[in-house]
Amino acid sequence: MSRFLSDRRAFPPRLGLLALGGLALGLTLTSCSGVDAQDALNRAISTRGLTVVTDQPYGPDARNRIDVYAPADARNAPVVLFVHGGSWQGGDKVGHKFVGESLARAGYVTGVMNYRLAPQNRYPAYVQDTAAALRWLRDHAKSLGGNPDDLFVTGHSAGAFNAVEAVDNARWLREAGVPISAVRGVIGIAGPYSYDFRQFQSRVAFPEGSTPDEVMPDRHVRPDAPPHLLLVAANDTTVHPQNALNMEAALKKAGVPVTRTVLPRVNHITIAAALARPLTFLGGTRQAVIDFIEAHRLK
Repeated sequence: MSRFLSDRRAFPPRLGLLALGGLALGLTLTSCSGVDAQDALNRAISTRGLTVVTDQPYGPDARNRIDVYAPADARNAPVVLFVHGGSWQGGDKVGHKFVGESLARAGYVTGVMNYRLAPQNRYPAYVQDTAAALRWLRDHAKSLGGNPDDLFVTGHSAGAFNAVEAVDNARWLREAGVPISAVRGVIGIAGPYSYDFRQFQSRVAFPEGSTPDEVMPDRHVRPDAPPHLLLVAANDTTVHPQNALNMEAALKKAGVPVTRTVLPRVNHITIAAALARPLTFLGGTRQAVIDFIEAHRLK
């Protein structure tokens, strides 16, 4: 049977996303936890010169919080929402300061969000949170120097699922009050868009008795969805590349522009770590994201 998504061994709730990246920075991680590695990298990144606002509530739950990183002189800039991974059961925006800093330095108003976690909160709670956070970003875009009609949504791993499902399934943006036309593009980074979750530990993130047809993003593509970039790690042993192939096929069938790019050398962890400016030598993630946004932003 094809491997679509691994079990908890490869998707721990507190995934040490930057362990390998930290090693590359010369950190001694043999006695450090993954959280320590993230903290070390985030301490090494300065947000000086950026406008940073943290823990902004976009909904009623304690996890409905978003941090925003923006160029201090931003004027009508593209707005990017980043969604963290963690098998829908872990992860935190605090560990992804490096994403906000990196994309803000590229000229974008960038939100890094938390969302409600499984198993207490199952699909579609975390997708609804993604749409709600996007609504918050749109509502506050002008005050942060962003363009409310120049939105991009991106995420890593489970966060890529959230990003793609929130935009491609017409229900979620409609319910959140986000105009479809305001979203200019979606970037999925190593996302599990098309797998039978019932075989894996991650089944606790989905309603009991549900099926892939009911929850997988590749089954929910609307024909007026914006362009997509699907980034795949060449050495990913966590999320099978068939996920991106299936997602690409569904988008093409619906007539949605899509580019699927396999990035060499990176794995499921380093494809996200390479978003950090000090770690771009790990792979081409950051440049691919910037190139896509520049190609599709409002001119």
